[in-house]
Amino acid sequence: MAITLDDDARRYLALFEEVTDVAGQDCLVDEHDGEERLVLVVASGRMGDAIGPGGRTVRRFEDRIEAPVRLVEDANDPETFVANALAPAAVYNVTISENDDTVAYVEVANEDRGVAIGSDGRTIDTARRLAARHFDIDDVQLI
Repeated sequence: MAITLDDDARRYLALFEEVTDVAGQDCLVDEHDGEERLVLVVASGRMGDAIGPGGRTVRRFEDRIEAPVRLVEDANDPETFVANALAPAAVYNVTISENDDTVAYVEVANEDRGVAIGSDGRTIDTARRLAARHFDIDDVQLI
C-alpha cells in the first residue's frame, strides 16, 4: 500500500534520518489540546538504533524539532504492526476480522489497558491511523 506524505512529513523524515542514521518509513503529526508530537514508523529491527543508548539519539532529534516523538516499529504483517503501535502495552494477541470492515481485535493485559488507550485515547487513535495507512484496517478495538 502506498503511503502519501505531505511536505512537512518528508522534511521530518529526512531530518530524522540525518540525526539518527535510521530511515523513517512514515510520519504522522499528532495534535492534541494544542500540543504537537510526531509519530514515526521505523524499519523493523532498527528501533534500538533509532532510540540510541539511553534514549540519546531520539532525544537529539526531539531537541532539533522541539517536539516529543513516539516511535513505532514497522512489521510485515498487520498483527505485529498493530501490537507495535500499541507498545509498550503488553499485547497478548491480535486477530484481524474481515467482514464488512477490517477490524483488528487486540487482547491486552488488564493492567496495560490504560497504556494501550493512552492519555485521552491518543495511543489507540494513533494505532488506528497507522493501521489504516499501512494495512487498510478500518478499526482497532481492545478486547
